[in-house]
Amino acid sequence: MNELEAARQAALDAYAIVDSGPEQAFDDIVRLAVTLCGVSAASISLIDRDRVWFKAQIGVDQSQVPRELSLCNHAIDQPGRTLVIDDLDIDPIPAAKRRRLGGKPPRFYAGAPLLSPDGHPLGTLSVADVVPRHLTSQQVEGLELLARQTQHLLELRRLMLEQGQLLTAREAAALRAEQARAELQKRHEELQQTASRDPLTGLLNRAAMEVLLAETLARDASEQPPYTLLLLDIDHFKQVNDAHGHLAGDQALRAVADAVTQSIRKSDIAVRFGGEEIVVYLPGTALDGASEVAHRIRERIAQAPLSFSITVSMGIAAGDPARDRPEQTFGRADQALYRAKQAGRNRVVIDDTPFFSSIDPD
Repeated sequence: MNELEAARQAALDAYAIVDSGPEQAFDDIVRLAVTLCGVSAASISLIDRDRVWFKAQIGVDQSQVPRELSLCNHAIDQPGRTLVIDDLDIDPIPAAKRRRLGGKPPRFYAGAPLLSPDGHPLGTLSVADVVPRHLTSQQVEGLELLARQTQHLLELRRLMLEQGQLLTAREAAALRAEQARAELQKRHEELQQTASRDPLTGLLNRAAMEVLLAETLARDASEQPPYTLLLLDIDHFKQVNDAHGHLAGDQALRAVADAVTQSIRKSDIAVRFGGEEIVVYLPGTALDGASEVAHRIRERIAQAPLSFSITVSMGIAAGDPARDRPEQTFGRADQALYRAKQAGRNRVVIDDTPFFSSIDPD
């Protein structure tokens, strides 16, 4: 393929029209050509490498013919003029026999070249008949006018295709941007989740509790339900580390955290407040309900699959958002926890009233 032919083929390929489906606008052109010239056949032919393919046709038997020595190939030899052959028996072109009009070879042919804006010949708008014909100058001019309209249709189709591709590309880019934003948001949330969780126990950490406390204080106290705070501390935790090692201490912390998580509702909030201290916020829970939660926690801890035994002490205090500041409730729960330790540990103390568990100290 020489350079000129390569450029011509590239110009045709830019339209992405070869082997496309029927389109009304092109079908209308060939019908007008038949009516204008008073012939039995017309076609819009596009020359694609080694074949001539018909985008629209009337009276032509084939959907394509070989390009070699084809009538359309002759028509684009001189792109600036319309090829008119009144009688192919007098002025024969061997390729004419390859085209069939109702099973017969053509005797008459006229083809106006279709050009790209750069002047590359793409194909022809042609008319043909099985008997000799002679076109008037007005008919030839009309055929050329229809060829120009076909060129405008081709160009409009190409522009619409490019716009569609551009829109598709923009939509794809917007989708990729949205996916990237969603992924970034997801990673941000995961990082926030990681930053707000204690890596050892999986409970919320103290920083997360401070955020939640700030959000709580920002809300109207009259819209918040009464609540209970439960403070838990592992008894003699330093001795666990000293006697069994820090890995065993980590196991003990995870076991206590699991016991807490399994004993509370989804609406409750558990926070690793300090080294071996856990705070549990129980919204809408009275003191007796919090006491039941404390019992469940201690029972699960007693059944934890550890090679050593551990116990916990807990202090519980009720809070009323309309009356108490969070730190006041926390202070009362902390005092209750202190009294539980002073009373011998391994027990629950509810505010100022000791509550002795049915589970005996180890």
